[in-house]
Amino acid sequence: MRVLLLDAAPGELLNRELECLLGYGAAVTLNLRRVTDRTSARAAWTDRVDFADFNSFDESALIAETTRDGLGYHAVKSRAGVPLRAAFLAAATDLALANRLRVIGRAGAGTDHVDLAAATHHGVTVTHTPGSNATAVAEFALAQLLALTRNLSEHNEAAHHGRWSGPTAPAVELSELTLGVLGLGRIGQALAERATALGMTVQGLSRRGAGAAVRRAESLGALLAGTDVISLHLPLTPQTRGMIGQAELALMRPGSILLNTSRGGIVDEQALADALRDPAHPLAAAAVDTFAHEHAAFTSPLFGLSNALLTPHVAGMTRRAMAEAALRCADHIAALLAGRPDGVPVVTP
Repeated sequence: MRVLLLDAAPGELLNRELECLLGYGAAVTLNLRRVTDRTSARAAWTDRVDFADFNSFDESALIAETTRDGLGYHAVKSRAGVPLRAAFLAAATDLALANRLRVIGRAGAGTDHVDLAAATHHGVTVTHTPGSNATAVAEFALAQLLALTRNLSEHNEAAHHGRWSGPTAPAVELSELTLGVLGLGRIGQALAERATALGMTVQGLSRRGAGAAVRRAESLGALLAGTDVISLHLPLTPQTRGMIGQAELALMRPGSILLNTSRGGIVDEQALADALRDPAHPLAAAAVDTFAHEHAAFTSPLFGLSNALLTPHVAGMTRRAMAEAALRCADHIAALLAGRPDGVPVVTP
């Protein structure tokens, strides 16, 4: 089975991922573009895998590699959410290819980067690793909240410039705050459990219902108006795109905080920026780890706002989470190509 790794796991995890795939008998092509030490990777694996070096976010380059020499690939694996759209899927499943695409694997949760309707049309199965980063993202959301409530960025900057600046007002403790969790999947539940252990009152809204320690909100409006902190943990779908906009932000409590570690398109970034610029707005601060435009296209109206804590989609990037995602994804790809789909999470339109 021919497998193309669009972006392999980083550091020493690369070796574990390659060994796992090779153990299944895969013929692997490793895209070196996002490998930190390309020289060492070539030296270590030159006799066991093939190499490519292209920008996988450039669709024309992606198609060129996928169809190179008419060989094709049975599976492609992505970690960073490389867009896999209709044109790519049509090219990768062309009848002229010796090996047509059958499986797309995502090492991580969420498949909004894949055109699922086109994948289904071309007979391509899409899998991912839900829950592999639940602990990592839950911990990160708490880190965002602590950084904002304790003004860590401001104190750090002042100290580095030799200024001894105490807080203008006492900070709140987490146990004084009510957390609203929008989306109670694996990550949302993990956050709710940890927030409860720290003494926070937790409300939640989800199609799945709320856990024992979470009070269920009756509506999105009630969740926004009834909590001090909102943390988003939803997939990006046509139903959730733009879910948090100007009207929703206006419902929040005075002094409230928004945390987004899910997907950028769920929040209207311009509306969020406008709210954070307005001193009379109830929203006091936001921490954003996911954006509508990321990687080489990274841009946002949130740039430069002192009450916006911005990070480059790193919430799930812990050693344990990335290893689990990479190895589970390899297992899923191998199982699907071998015709053993039982137990493998498959995403459909």
